[in-house]
Amino acid sequence: MKTAIALVPAAVVLSLGIAARPAAPLAAIAPVPHCQVPCGIYGDSMRIDMLMEDCATIEKGMTQIREMEASATMNSNQMVRWILTKDEHAAKIQEQVTSYWLAQRIKAPTDAAGREKYLKQLELMHGITVAAMKCKQTTDSANVEAIRKLALEFSGTYFSGEDLEHIRQHHEGEHK
Repeated sequence: MKTAIALVPAAVVLSLGIAARPAAPLAAIAPVPHCQVPCGIYGDSMRIDMLMEDCATIEKGMTQIREMEASATMNSNQMVRWILTKDEHAAKIQEQVTSYWLAQRIKAPTDAAGREKYLKQLELMHGITVAAMKCKQTTDSANVEAIRKLALEFSGTYFSGEDLEHIRQHHEGEHK
């Protein structure tokens, strides 16, 4: 059986300035995001740190937007940039939840004993996704705090020992 290789369309090849070469396999130009293959190299606690960094960016964007709205001389360009940045980081959280946590890391239980933990993890990840959606719709920092709270609660169901202690020390109460 032959494996199909996706080729880069000619227009993309031309726009990248590599027209002298034949169309290249897609993987040669755009690497696949980490890690939809079972490579065994995961940075679970790093993902929580990244989520918290996204929260900090969203919160700063919300603050900047509210300040500009209250200003007599609002800079429309800066307003648009902060809105786009806030929304981009909220989308990054949603992407991480779906592509990393739900698709790869949270495993369906093989027996009844793990069902309660599994359902709790799904509930928490759903809550994070909804709060991230609300961050796109508003400048209410309560939505950012909801993400942080849910992420720490999820961490308690997922991590053990040293990783959980690191996450809690690094993130609990840092934005109160």
